[in-house]
Amino acid sequence: MKNIFLTIILAMALLACTKAPEPLFPVPSDDQLAWQELETYAFIHFGLNTFNDLEWGYGDTPASTFNPETLDCEQWVKTLKNCGMKGVILTAKHHDGFCLWPTKSTDYNISNSPYKNGKGDLVKELSDACRKHGLKFGIYCSPWDRHNARYGYPEYVETYHTQIQELASNYRPLFEFWFDGANGGNGYYGGANETRSIDPDNYYDYQRAKDTVLAHNPHAMIFGGPYQTVRWIGNEKGFAGATNWCNAPRITSQTPLKINTNGDENGSEWLPAEVDVSIRPGWFYHANEDNKVKSVNELCEIYYNSVGHNANLLLNFPVALNGRIHPTDSALAVKLYDKINNELSHNLLTDAKVNADNERGRRFSVSKVNDGNPETYWATDDDYPYGTISFSMKKPVTINRVMIQEYVKLGQRVKSFYLEGEKDGKWFRINTYDETTTVGYKRIVRFDPVEVDKLVINFEESRGPLCISNIAAY
Repeated sequence: MKNIFLTIILAMALLACTKAPEPLFPVPSDDQLAWQELETYAFIHFGLNTFNDLEWGYGDTPASTFNPETLDCEQWVKTLKNCGMKGVILTAKHHDGFCLWPTKSTDYNISNSPYKNGKGDLVKELSDACRKHGLKFGIYCSPWDRHNARYGYPEYVETYHTQIQELASNYRPLFEFWFDGANGGNGYYGGANETRSIDPDNYYDYQRAKDTVLAHNPHAMIFGGPYQTVRWIGNEKGFAGATNWCNAPRITSQTPLKINTNGDENGSEWLPAEVDVSIRPGWFYHANEDNKVKSVNELCEIYYNSVGHNANLLLNFPVALNGRIHPTDSALAVKLYDKINNELSHNLLTDAKVNADNERGRRFSVSKVNDGNPETYWATDDDYPYGTISFSMKKPVTINRVMIQEYVKLGQRVKSFYLEGEKDGKWFRINTYDETTTVGYKRIVRFDPVEVDKLVINFEESRGPLCISNIAAY
C-alpha cells in the first residue's frame, strides 16, 4: 500500500512540474481573443446614400431626403440573429458626413430629416434592439467628411472628436469602433467643391480617439488608424490570405497590402484580421442590385476563406429604402448559416483513438485535442517544433473537412502542415482545396470526400513547440 501511495505522489509531482511552453510573442489580450471567438457579425450601411442611390455621397444631398417610412431596427436584429451573426456595426456617419444620431457637432444629421419629425435617433434604436435581443453593437464613424466646410483644417478635428465622444459615451457598450481608411479627396465641403489632402496617420489625432473610445468601452476593438487592435484584410472581396498571421507590425496608411492580407510572422503586435465584404455588389442599397445578391455558394466560399483562414467575417447588409433588410438578402444569409452548420455539425473524431509522436507530459497529452475544452491543449517538447498526430477510427468514415485550432493565448505557431489518410492499410496524401500553411485561432481545410480508417496530420514547421487545442473532421 505504501508503494502505491508513493507512486501516486510521484506521478502527481511529475505532472505538476511539467511546465507549459513559454509564450511566443506577440500574444492576444483577453479582449482580442473574445473578439476572435465571435467569428461572424454584420455590417449595416444605411443613410443619405440609400435615398439618393449613391455609394459615396459627395456631401451635398439635403438631409430632408432621409425618410424611411417603415424602418424597423428589430427586424434587422432578428434577421441577423437568424443568420447566426453575433453582432452588428452601424455606419453612424459615412463619407458624406450625414449623422444618424442627433449630434451637437453639425446640423447635417437625422434631426433635420423628416424621420420621426426630427426626433429620431437611429444609433439608439439599433443599440437598444441589439441589447434586447442579445447581439453586440458597434459603430462606424467615417473620419473623412465631404460635407464639412472645415475638413482638412484643425477645426474639423475637434468636430470629429466631438462625434467620437458622443458615440462612445451615449451608446455603450460597443464591441468595435470602426475608423474607415478612406481619407481625403474631393467633396462638397460646405460649397467649396474642391479636393483636400490630409496626412491620415497624424491629422485625426487617433491616439486621442482610441483613448476616448476605450475610456467608455474598455473591451472594444479598434479598426483603422495607426493605433488599431484588429486589422483590415486588405481587400473587400471576402478572402483572407492563404497564409494569415495574427502577428503584424504597427499598421499605418503606408503599410503594404501584403501585410494586411497575410500578417507578418515576425510582427511585434497581435493584430487579428477582419474580412469586410457586402452581400451585394454595393455597400448601400440599390434596387438594380436586387438580382445580384451573392449566392449561397459564393457566401460559403467567403466563409471558408475568412473564418476558415483565421479571420473574422464582417458581412454587410445594405438596408433597403423602406428601412428593412431586403428579404432576398436575409433568405440567402439564413441558407448560408444552415449550410455551414450542416457541413460542420458532427465531429467524426470525437470517439477516435488519438496518438502523437511527441507530447509534453500528461498535462499536455494528445488527448486534449478532442476533449471539447478550449482551455486544454496538446503540446510538444521545447526542442520539437513539429509533430505528427493520428486519429484511428472505430470504423471507416468519410470526411471532406478538417478544422484545427491553436491555443493562441501562447502565440501563433504553426507555419505549415499536411494531411494523410489510411484505408485498408494503404496510405495516401489528402489533396486539399485550401492551402495548409498557418493555423492560428482557426483553420478549416476542404477536400474531396475520402474514406479513411485513420487520419494523420503532419505539422511540418512551427515557430516553437506545438500548442494545439482542437482538431475536428467532418
